[in-house]
Amino acid sequence: MEIKQVLQANNFRFNKKFGQNFISDTNLLNAIVSDAQICKDDVVIEIGPGAGSLTYAIAQQAKKVVAFEIDTNLKDVLKTTLLGVSNVEVIFKDVMDVDMAEIEKIAGGPYKVVANLPYYITTPILMRFLEESTNMTSMSIMIQKEVADRLTAKAGTKDYGRVTVAVDYFGNAKLARNVSRQMFYPQPNVDSAVVRIDRDKKYTCSDEKLLRQVVKSAFAMRRKVFSTCLASGLGISKDKAVEYITSLGKQATIRGETLTTQEFVDLVEIIKKDR
Repeated sequence: MEIKQVLQANNFRFNKKFGQNFISDTNLLNAIVSDAQICKDDVVIEIGPGAGSLTYAIAQQAKKVVAFEIDTNLKDVLKTTLLGVSNVEVIFKDVMDVDMAEIEKIAGGPYKVVANLPYYITTPILMRFLEESTNMTSMSIMIQKEVADRLTAKAGTKDYGRVTVAVDYFGNAKLARNVSRQMFYPQPNVDSAVVRIDRDKKYTCSDEKLLRQVVKSAFAMRRKVFSTCLASGLGISKDKAVEYITSLGKQATIRGETLTTQEFVDLVEIIKKDR
């Protein structure tokens, strides 16, 4: 039965505040599972299973799927979609309200995250798992195309920003595929993309709190030179900010969005030595 028919049969009403747009194309669903590199030994945490079409596809390849769904009105829909599927556990809770320790306990070891995320919750969920999880090995997320462009942007480009650096600090993000808005029901107003992030602790920073401050200052006022932004963000003199930037081997007139993640880390270590 098509997802649209399942929803109609269960008298499901869409809730706009949850940004519900469901995928029904089998080829696309299988492609997303392939992008996530799900295999028979994998435990998968799915965030927002919705009507369960992607959940079903994941379950065909994974050892176990634990799906967190915020909308309890989807209970009957998911019962229909996942009928006869024994390796899926659906938990009707907002994943943001569940302690990370509990999530990790439920997973029981290393796990992969797969999610079809609405715009309003993308960054909070993304950063929570990257910052707090110890057992997550990768995230494969369906998000708005413009957000995907930001997550995978290169330094110095218009899409490069604070979230790009934050994600890159914890892993390697790459665009897996673009997805037309026509592949969803109901059809959203924007196109989407699948981004895969593999955990990779490739940077070492002695003060991650200071790193967040420095990165935040770099993108706070994009039209201004970085020395001005850094001075304002850290509450230091403009001369001191220039000193730090030139110690990095950069011109005093650079803009913050031109620095790579490694250069931000190096800058933090320069500042730390002076404190």
